[in-house]
Amino acid sequence: MQFTARSLALVFAVSAAAFAPLSLFAQQDLTAEERARRAAEREQRTQEELRSERPIEAFDSVWIEELTWMEVRDAMAAGKTTAIITTGGIEQNGPYLATGKHNYVLQGACEGVARELGNALCAPIIKLVPEGGIDEPSGHMLYPGTISLRQETFEAVLEDVASSLKAHGFEHIILFGDSGGNQSGMEAVAARLNERWYDAEAHFIPEFYEYRKVFDWMGTELGIVEPTNDGLHDDFVITSMMMVADPTAVRYEQRVAAGQATINGLSIAPKEETIETGKKLLGFRVRQTVDAIRASIDASADVQPRP
Repeated sequence: MQFTARSLALVFAVSAAAFAPLSLFAQQDLTAEERARRAAEREQRTQEELRSERPIEAFDSVWIEELTWMEVRDAMAAGKTTAIITTGGIEQNGPYLATGKHNYVLQGACEGVARELGNALCAPIIKLVPEGGIDEPSGHMLYPGTISLRQETFEAVLEDVASSLKAHGFEHIILFGDSGGNQSGMEAVAARLNERWYDAEAHFIPEFYEYRKVFDWMGTELGIVEPTNDGLHDDFVITSMMMVADPTAVRYEQRVAAGQATINGLSIAPKEETIETGKKLLGFRVRQTVDAIRASIDASADVQPRP
C-alpha cells in the first residue's frame, strides 16, 4: 500500500485527535494529591539531573552555543560568572564585504575578550539590529540584503537574553557592539536592567566601538595610514579584522583576480600580511575593551548594594 505525504499527514492528525482526549481525560481523573505527587516526582527527577556529573571531558570553548548545558554549569561553578552579549548587524557594506561584516569581527573580538578576562562566556552574537526604516525603507534598508529590527524589538531581545543569563546565575552581563546604531539601545537596556536588578549588574561598554582610536593606533604603532577614501561603507581596519575570521567574507580571491584588492588606497594583499595586521588590530580592541570591562565591574563593586 502506497502512502502519500497527504495521507500520512491525515493518519497523524487522526491519531493525535484520538489519543489527545484520552491523555486529557486521564489527567482529569487524577486526584489533586496524585497530580501533586507526580509534579513532585518530576521536580525531583529534574533536580537530580541538574546535579548529575558530566560524563565526558569538557569542550574548550567560550561560546555558550557551542557548550552543553553541563559544560556551562561547570564553567560557572569554576568562576565564569560573567556573560558577554555582543551586537552586530546584517547590512550593506559596499561591493566587497559580506552583509554580516560586524558579526565576523565579533567572532574574534568576543572570543578574545572572554579568554583575556578568564571568567567569562560569550552569548550568541545578536546578528539582527536596527538598520533603518522597514515599511518605508531608509538607511541601510535601501539596499537589498539588509535586515532590520524595530528599536523596541532590538531592546526587547537584549533584555530577554540578559535576563535569561541572569536567571542562570551570571553576575555580570556585558554589552558591547560593533555598529554605531546599536550603541544607544544597549546603553538604554543596561540602565533599565540595573534599575530592576539587585543581584546582578549590566555593563554597557562603549569603548569597544571607539574606532577612531583603532585607526590612530594603527597609524602610530603599525605605521599604516589610509591615504585615500573610496567612499564605501568599508575600510582597511574592518577588512583586515574580517579576514582573520574568513577571507572569503571580503571576497579576497575575486578581488585579486579582478585587480580590486585595495581599500582606501591600501592593498589587502598578500593575504597573510593583512590577516596578521587584523590580528594586531583585534588584539588592541580586546585590550581596550577588557580594561573598560574591569573598570566598570570595579566601579559597580564600590556602589552600595541595592536592597
